[in-house]
Amino acid sequence: MTVASSSVPSLRRRSLDAVLAYAWEAEAFTASDVMAAVMLTRSTTIDVLDELVDRGLLVEMPNARLGGEYSKGRPARRFCLRADAGLVVGVDAGRGHVTATVADLRGTPVATSRLTVDPERDSPERRRRATEKVVDATLTRARASRDRVVALCVGVPAPVDRAGRSPVHHDGFWQRMNPDFVDTFAAWAPVVRVENDASLAAVAEHAQGAAVGCDDFIALLAGERFGAGLWIDGRLLRGAHGGAGETVALDRVEGVGSAFGLAPRCVEAARAAITAGTLPADSDLARVPLESLDAKTVLHLAGRGDPGALAVAAEVGAALATVTGVLGSLFDVRRVVVSGAIAAGAGPIIEAASAALPTELHLPAPELVASPLGADIVSIGAVAAAVDAARTRAIDLAVFAPAEVRAQA
Repeated sequence: MTVASSSVPSLRRRSLDAVLAYAWEAEAFTASDVMAAVMLTRSTTIDVLDELVDRGLLVEMPNARLGGEYSKGRPARRFCLRADAGLVVGVDAGRGHVTATVADLRGTPVATSRLTVDPERDSPERRRRATEKVVDATLTRARASRDRVVALCVGVPAPVDRAGRSPVHHDGFWQRMNPDFVDTFAAWAPVVRVENDASLAAVAEHAQGAAVGCDDFIALLAGERFGAGLWIDGRLLRGAHGGAGETVALDRVEGVGSAFGLAPRCVEAARAAITAGTLPADSDLARVPLESLDAKTVLHLAGRGDPGALAVAAEVGAALATVTGVLGSLFDVRRVVVSGAIAAGAGPIIEAASAALPTELHLPAPELVASPLGADIVSIGAVAAAVDAARTRAIDLAVFAPAEVRAQA
């Protein structure tokens, strides 16, 4: 598929975009519904609706009388988005796995595939091949071909600029994580978007997570390492090289010391307490063998009220409070969302951190909350970002050109 060079006049384009944006969020609607929402005249509204039907983006539904909703008068024409007019693909290309989700134009998943990759044997070429393999497998599961894909988004654990590229890293890590996926998938979809994984966590939180309706928040991926996705003034913040929110600076923050996330901090604090024999005698955590100690166990015990595990949660919470205070002071956000798989059990840590948030930073402390989206948050964000890219560019895409233009192609 290709991108058509748009010859739509600017005023007409604005009308098409406005009506399509409304349709993308609505269910069944009439011309009157559109007029009330986007403030167009009736004649313009009907003309635009007919063009969007002709482009294959909308479908006209059976009239209300046939549906049993009208008994008198002329029934209004009803329309809805053709969610099956194309597909989007969201990819979470993490350090140790690649997950691909194929979804319709509303973001409803059709098929998902996951592949575990060995980070110790990683290379840019291996990662490209693995990611292509997973996307192809997912399209096969969806019984779809590449030419159905309208937009594709890949999330990677590296800074990503507006062009989808990552800056040079001193040991090549960022190049391994993002081996120019924007080029890899250029032949697969007319719109390809590559984003930092924490940025996609922010997209997911804003779309359907703990930050719906919030224009100033940070999604803090907090599992193995901290990663901050910044949503400021109602938009995603990237920076010149895509590095806004990079957490290597936490190495220099007293009381934090590194960008390691909540999981290794739980294990380290618990191991130190068990080894030192400082846990309460009635703590089940004290009897956990060191070789089987993990964050899930610590947080499970803390959730049950185990005094030793709660002490560990309080220690880790103090570090999270400092991280939250620093981010809140730097970016003046209303909310910090602890995101990723660890969020489900992080309640005791978040409670301790909320109680310890620094008060000397002058600005109001951000609200600290847990994400409801779980381990799939980057995939959810990648699909949402692909849907947004498709919606923004749809009028320019050859696949959605007017029927007459498509017939001549």
